[in-house]
Amino acid sequence: MEKHIVKIESIDKVTHDVLKIVTEKPKKYAFSPGQATEISINKYAWRDKKKPFTFTCLPVDNYLEFTIKTYPSHKGVTNELLYLKKSDDLILHEVFGAISYKGEGTFIAGGAGVTPFISIFRHLESENKIGNNKLIFANKAKNDIILEDEFQKLLGSNFINILSDEKVDGYANGQITKDFIQANCGGTNKLFYLCGPPPMMEAIEKQLADLHVDEKSIVKEAF
Repeated sequence: MEKHIVKIESIDKVTHDVLKIVTEKPKKYAFSPGQATEISINKYAWRDKKKPFTFTCLPVDNYLEFTIKTYPSHKGVTNELLYLKKSDDLILHEVFGAISYKGEGTFIAGGAGVTPFISIFRHLESENKIGNNKLIFANKAKNDIILEDEFQKLLGSNFINILSDEKVDGYANGQITKDFIQANCGGTNKLFYLCGPPPMMEAIEKQLADLHVDEKSIVKEAF
């Protein structure tokens, strides 16, 4: 099993409960946009506790970046990350991930499920290939939206937000439905990329089946 110990170079808040952690990058370390690695904290009692986190930097960057939602009530790895500081060590394990860019389509994310799409969209932008890709992003409230300004800049009107617990002007309210997908996807004969909590993924896969979207057109990762 491949392992790398890396130092944290910076740790900042992106939203009220999301951290951006930047670390050193081991030599010849490789991943594709959308992939992840399991991370543990190089401290006693935490070295064997691994959690999967997605790379949100580009493969060509000379650092690694992770955008991580924290869950203090879980008393697990993400909560412990809140107590880390610059120069603390993380342990990187194997690189994995089923999500990769296969062509233009509609990306549907719930909460922290957006993280595989961050590197994909940044990579597309670096190659001037954003095209007509769309992102439907479901969150509970406006202050939960990860990297809202960046996605707005990257995608413009193709960045579609829906909030389940809050009504805000300019944002859809409620759950993602079959009709909502149909109204916002620009045609169901394209690819769909899904990442979010398992119940949401199951519901959306059923909605896509009802819209006669071929299973082969769905690229997904449980999160």
